[in-house]
Amino acid sequence: MRPVPESDLYLGYSDADLAVSPCAPFFRPAMAPLSAEVREALAVGPVAAALMPPVERARDLLAPGYQAVETGYTTCPDRSARVAVLTPMPRVTPAMWDWWFAWHGSHAERYKLWHPRAHVHVAWSDGRDDLDHYVGRTSNVVEYVGAGRMSLTIRFVPPSSLGLDETRLAKAGETAICARGSLAGTPMETGWLVHHVRPAPGGAEMRSRFWLGGNNVRARGLEGPLGRALGRTAARLAPIGAAQAADLLVHCAQEMAHLAAILPDIHAAFGPGDKGRP
Repeated sequence: MRPVPESDLYLGYSDADLAVSPCAPFFRPAMAPLSAEVREALAVGPVAAALMPPVERARDLLAPGYQAVETGYTTCPDRSARVAVLTPMPRVTPAMWDWWFAWHGSHAERYKLWHPRAHVHVAWSDGRDDLDHYVGRTSNVVEYVGAGRMSLTIRFVPPSSLGLDETRLAKAGETAICARGSLAGTPMETGWLVHHVRPAPGGAEMRSRFWLGGNNVRARGLEGPLGRALGRTAARLAPIGAAQAADLLVHCAQEMAHLAAILPDIHAAFGPGDKGRP
């Protein structure tokens, strides 16, 4: 994939974007304040790591009810961090999010709708646009997390790869977006993410989980002893601290709440069926 010209890496919509993009009516530069739950989590700071299960227990997300920490973060002895965010989503369905993850990655103007103050650019690594699936594909994104601009790769994997029962998800009308994340241009995959979306009264709710650094780091394509050894070395050189975890919590809370407010209208305009495509 060719490098993106710096001139194409800008926040928000330009005047030209606003004039010609079919997505422009859905671009909302103003963002709502953080929820009380997010503000509380930031005030509390890191919680005990024992309260936030590791990625090996990702399947626990499918249990009824809620976990001990639905919005919060922690750091762990292996220099990793865990982040959780619960986002209520009135009028939204899990199927809308499944569609969104396939649709948004084809054009930056779509990606910027999601977080107008942080999302810069997106492109699929396979160079193909407007496919109806995302699992098995890798998205290359440029975004701000906190004050730092980052180039990341998001490799989407089946929920079953993290132990989530896909038949159970389907029967319950739920979806789980699962991925491996890494810094672009590096040989290491540095974290996992899950966005579990389930029906709730009046819409849906998203339970986001991130497991970053530490024992989550692996050399790309090497899951055996060598990959673990290389991952441990890389993790020691780049520990994930509390400030980074807090920045990610804020970023996730902002983007999910912001898009949830407009996703039903975006889906109605561009979703499955006889509808237009930007």
